[in-house]
Amino acid sequence: MTEKFYYDNKIVRAFLIATIVFGAIGMLVGLIVAIQLYYPALNLGLPYTTFGRIRPLHTNAVIFAFVGNAIFAGVYYSMPRLLKTPMFSKTLSWIHFWGWQLIILSAAITLPLGITTSKEYAELEWPIDIAITIIWVVFGWNMLGTILRRRERHMYVAIWFYIATFVTVAVLHVVNSFELPVSFFKSYSWYAGVQDALVQWWYGHNAVAFFLTTPFLGLMYYYLPKAANRPIYSYRLSIVHFWSLIFIYIWAGPHHLLYSTLPDWAQSLGTVFSVMLIAPSWGGMLNGLLTLRGAWDRVRENPILKFMVVAVTAYGMATFEGPMLSLKNVNAISHFTDWTIAHVHIGGLGWNGFLTFGMLYWLVPKMWNTELYSKRLANTHFWLGTLGIIFYALPMYWAGITQSLMWKEFTPDGMLQYPNFITTVSQIVPMYILRSIGGALYLTGFFIMVYNLWKTAARGNFVAEEAAEAPALKPVYVKNEYWHAILERKPVLFTVLSLVAILIGGIAQMVPTFLVESNIPTIAAVKPYTPLELIGRDIYIREGCNNCHSQLIRPFRSEVVRYGEYSKAGEYVYEHPFLWGSKRTGPDLMRLGGKYPDSWHYNHMYDPTSMSPGSIMPPYPWLFEQKYDKEEVKAKIAAMRTLGVPYPEGYEQEMALKDIDKQAKRIVASLNKDGIQNVAPDDEIVALIAYLQRLGTDIKNVDAEAQTQVNVNNK
Repeated sequence: MTEKFYYDNKIVRAFLIATIVFGAIGMLVGLIVAIQLYYPALNLGLPYTTFGRIRPLHTNAVIFAFVGNAIFAGVYYSMPRLLKTPMFSKTLSWIHFWGWQLIILSAAITLPLGITTSKEYAELEWPIDIAITIIWVVFGWNMLGTILRRRERHMYVAIWFYIATFVTVAVLHVVNSFELPVSFFKSYSWYAGVQDALVQWWYGHNAVAFFLTTPFLGLMYYYLPKAANRPIYSYRLSIVHFWSLIFIYIWAGPHHLLYSTLPDWAQSLGTVFSVMLIAPSWGGMLNGLLTLRGAWDRVRENPILKFMVVAVTAYGMATFEGPMLSLKNVNAISHFTDWTIAHVHIGGLGWNGFLTFGMLYWLVPKMWNTELYSKRLANTHFWLGTLGIIFYALPMYWAGITQSLMWKEFTPDGMLQYPNFITTVSQIVPMYILRSIGGALYLTGFFIMVYNLWKTAARGNFVAEEAAEAPALKPVYVKNEYWHAILERKPVLFTVLSLVAILIGGIAQMVPTFLVESNIPTIAAVKPYTPLELIGRDIYIREGCNNCHSQLIRPFRSEVVRYGEYSKAGEYVYEHPFLWGSKRTGPDLMRLGGKYPDSWHYNHMYDPTSMSPGSIMPPYPWLFEQKYDKEEVKAKIAAMRTLGVPYPEGYEQEMALKDIDKQAKRIVASLNKDGIQNVAPDDEIVALIAYLQRLGTDIKNVDAEAQTQVNVNNK
């Protein structure tokens, strides 16, 4: 006997609208960011629109707002139909929707204000992190509740990927978000230096894996067969694809930290598992493409299938290139360059963007019970989007290789061929212009899609409650049932096994790094930041300087000659959070301290081109007008002491404030001596100069003392 029920399309519509709105915003901000790299004046001289502040706004808007809402729209439509039951709770569905939009709104407000943790893809401060955790639990509760009351005996492969996404993102977010609040808008990472870097890129890489990949594989396994009206190519291949992918992916994070101060064994582990990732990734790609075997005529005629084919192909390209970039010899060329930007956008624009577009073109006519308004417009969107990806990626590959070769080039006399970093920047400005043209083409195609979908919805009638019926689920014993089919009808066990599969890799990497002291050797000469330097460091983080500058010198001849002594793990033991960066749009700052006089930094921040002609860095005039509150340093020092930084007990009560005044007045006197007047000790620029002049000086001082001792002994 069948039971009648209804699928709720209203929640899907809400997430679809949010996907389109935030897609437009996220991509528009991305285009602005791209143009600022050759025309920094586009920030209009405002602190809220500089590259350092809105670059994380772009990444968060695209990843969590555009892609995130697309995931939820796809899940809320496909899951009930695969399980033949409505979602567990409409109330939870709407709490999830509005909670997620409020989180996105919070990000859109706080990031331009400079309220950030600075950790890539995890920049949001601790109150928002807590909100994300709560809303993610609501989503998981709703999803698992739906699975448990299903009318379909076995869970289809898409459901497997949805489950893995939920459990893994929960673990990643909670572990990486351990931070100690200083105030409502400020916290410090619980981890320091090398350990913080390991946790962050364990999170960062797997945010790509389990937010941008596994849920989209679930969507691919549902929407591609639906659009093609064909069954998935291989059930057994999907089993191998799923389990091998979620087990291997979680180990690969350290390949973002090759040639860093991370222990060699951890770097090697990340490389080995990254290379292994090719097999399951390409297994999934082939499973998707081979689903269309014998249907290529339909692909030529159907714009939805065109988008999906290019999406799956882009997934294959990105998941081949990723393991290649994790090889040390390739990584030595690609890391810190625009090559990585090209790689990321092949996945983002091609895989996530095009699969989302294909899904939207399929869903809207279904939900509004009509035909797509214009296939011609959809095809125009497809070709504009494809050209946009090409015009975006190829210049960035060119720029990345150019950067790396110029950074490493030596003359026959053994001198750097291009000692001035700005020379490499000037060389790739044309590539930045081409990249922005590609972004504009892609965004134009997006707006064509918006118009097409709006006209489609206008000509149809929205089906808010879609009627369906299916028999109730009854326990049935099936003789000689395939082993995985048994697992598919045990969702709790399936979820637990998925959790175990992803925990193994994380535990294997982190436990030795945290518990074996020899992995993070200390250096006696490295001291905590002074209170003024700590204030300056927080200003540096607020302005997003680490989006363009690294603080990690790798043990390459070219980098040691250009920047100074290569970085040591012990130099970062008091860094909460670490600031290694992932891109060098500007030079590395690890050994910047003492390299230039205070007046150089003052003038450089006021007008970068006055010190570096041709610089694409924007000026920061507000640093000369805004005052820091030295009283806030009391809570900061207390928090740092809790995290293990050896500030003396009670230091923040009186001595810290006196030390701030003493160091600030010394910097002001230095500026006055060089002819710079009207500088107050509590100007933010003074604190920032204090921080910049400290960078790398602990090791420099040790080297200088050692050389002095050698000279004395020689005499």
